[in-house]
Amino acid sequence: MSLTSSVLAILAAEESALLRQETAAIVLLAIAAVVAVIASRLKFPFTVALVIAGFAASTLGELVAVEVSPDLILALLVPPLLFEATLHLPWGKLKADLVPVLLMALLGTLVGTLGLGYVVHWSLGLPLAAAFAFGALISATDPVAVIAFFKALGAPKRLSVLVEGESLFNDAVAVVAVGLALSAASFTVSGAAVDFLIISAGGLAVGLILGYLVSAVFLARVDDPLIETSTTLALAYGSFLLAEEFGKIIGQDDLHFSGILAVVTAGLMVGNVGMKNTSPSTRQTLEHFWELLTFLVNSMVFLVIGLTIPPSLLTQEIGAVLIAVVSVLVFRAGLVYVLSFISSRIQPNRRIPVPYRHVMVWAGLRGAISLALVLTITTDDFDPETVTTLQTMTFGVVLFTLLIQGTTITALMRRLGLSGRADNELMQQRHQARMHMTRAGQSEIARLGANGILFADMAASLGKTYQRDIREQSIELRTHFSQHPELEVAMLLQARREALTAEKTSLSDIVRSGLIEASVATELSVELDNRLAVLELLEDRWESDPIPLIKQVGKEPDRTQKVAK
Repeated sequence: MSLTSSVLAILAAEESALLRQETAAIVLLAIAAVVAVIASRLKFPFTVALVIAGFAASTLGELVAVEVSPDLILALLVPPLLFEATLHLPWGKLKADLVPVLLMALLGTLVGTLGLGYVVHWSLGLPLAAAFAFGALISATDPVAVIAFFKALGAPKRLSVLVEGESLFNDAVAVVAVGLALSAASFTVSGAAVDFLIISAGGLAVGLILGYLVSAVFLARVDDPLIETSTTLALAYGSFLLAEEFGKIIGQDDLHFSGILAVVTAGLMVGNVGMKNTSPSTRQTLEHFWELLTFLVNSMVFLVIGLTIPPSLLTQEIGAVLIAVVSVLVFRAGLVYVLSFISSRIQPNRRIPVPYRHVMVWAGLRGAISLALVLTITTDDFDPETVTTLQTMTFGVVLFTLLIQGTTITALMRRLGLSGRADNELMQQRHQARMHMTRAGQSEIARLGANGILFADMAASLGKTYQRDIREQSIELRTHFSQHPELEVAMLLQARREALTAEKTSLSDIVRSGLIEASVATELSVELDNRLAVLELLEDRWESDPIPLIKQVGKEPDRTQKVAK
């Protein structure tokens, strides 16, 4: 065969493989769209429905043949999901609960790794290194699965921050622990601690630097929705790749940082700093883009889980699967209740309500991260039988958490009074959102008229229309509050937060202008932080037990001033 013929044959094979992958992606996205419609009408968890659909789709053979690898999951599918999740995670609330989040993410994952490792080692006779690798990869709750479920459930904000925050940070611990277990021959406690600090600190630094550059340079100075959206997409993937490949870039092949922590930090920076620097239209474009991308990638993740896990394999080693599932549940419950107690002792004013702890136990879902990590373990690490057992146990735990815990967590949260918002609260939010939107439109019309961009009579006419709409919406909102007086507390707390945020912004402007000394600025900043901390305590009380606040407001003749203070 000539050289030309060989080249043509190779190109034809590559084109055929590309077409197969493209066909598989199109078929999977079509399945996801159908599943979304059916799940919505049946009020069934979308992610669980996708896993079941993945099982069914696996019978289609080559039509949905996707090459599932750790790189596909960790490098292609996970970064945009983590980035989008952190865009909407307020740093102030995360910082307030950083103690329980880090306790669960660090200490909880490490204790779970050792405990689960010893259990499966003693009960199944697995090599100790393999058992610790399983304990590490299965101890970390999966942010992809957790965030997808909590978005659909409408959980209280603090509960969402606790569970999502833990799941976002514990993956770095799991990844490092799995790597250490696979290199058990060179393991030392001091070496492991140093490796963990380097990998974690490097990932945080990469995400912080890139996130700041994007927020301060592109989002603050470029008002173009397409450029800014493209930049955030590049940041999501770029921060992950730069962290993971940092050693190769500088010529140190054995050095790498946590790509997951880099993405999480970059997302937090953009969500809490960068998004505030953009115009309303650009922010809306960004949110719509990431919402669409999250739907597409989320669909692929859970369909791939269904495609990857062969049910026949689980039945062959059902004993190992049952031991793994029971052990994971017992350790999860013990760690949540014990570490929540420790956290409450450290921060008495930030106690985690008991109903929250119950949900945190049952919301410890496993998914794409555990699947990706177990796929990194090959016969080069352990004998084929051990690798098969590790994969089977991981598949079993992932399926149990998604299919059993995922379908019952809604009932648990409803029983505890934590699921979703009542209809009257949603109606309040609609009224308030319309008021905000209408006032923003009124302000923009006034600005256009004042700058001469819009004729004065046109601006006046449109301004009157907006003013009439505002009066009508105000009447509707007041009527709604008269029918549901308990909502007044929530409105006052929200208004107080917006006012304190405005005060902090004003203080920053004053400091930049040089009107006050640094000592005065520090004093005033501390005062504002204390008032915000008190407000957060009230918000937590309102979410976990609103009755006392409602009664307090009801007894006060001047209730607006009482709660506002």
